[in-house]
Amino acid sequence: MKPLHNMQKVFAMNTLKALTVAALAVTALAAPAAALEPLSQEKYINDRLIAARIADRVRRSCPTINARIFYAYGEARKLKRYAEQKGYSSKQIDEFLDNKQEKKRIYAVAEDYLVRNGAKKDNPESFCRIGRAEIQKKTIIGSLLVAK
Repeated sequence: MKPLHNMQKVFAMNTLKALTVAALAVTALAAPAAALEPLSQEKYINDRLIAARIADRVRRSCPTINARIFYAYGEARKLKRYAEQKGYSSKQIDEFLDNKQEKKRIYAVAEDYLVRNGAKKDNPESFCRIGRAEIQKKTIIGSLLVAK
């Protein structure tokens, strides 16, 4: 009887180890998803979306600056991959990008930046100055723009 009892102990220990490993694996996989901050608070993503909005406003307001459209599309794809690699689902990303309140927030931050840097609604040259400065400084904003 004793050998059978020892075999049961070994089986029980191996089962316990297997269950522990499985539980740890499930926890490890679930932890990153649970630990994700809301996209609205993810600094890298928000900074780039704000930069894209600023660049868009500059190119629309300044007649001597264009957008680097293909480059911008490439950067947008990179940003989506970045978010997916962090654990955000396509659905979460789309919901964030389609959220009107989030869009208003991003636009407001961009407008604040422009105003603080001298942009005036009825003065295209004020936007051109900002655009040229961003291009010269090689900022994220500047990388999305090109002087005509």
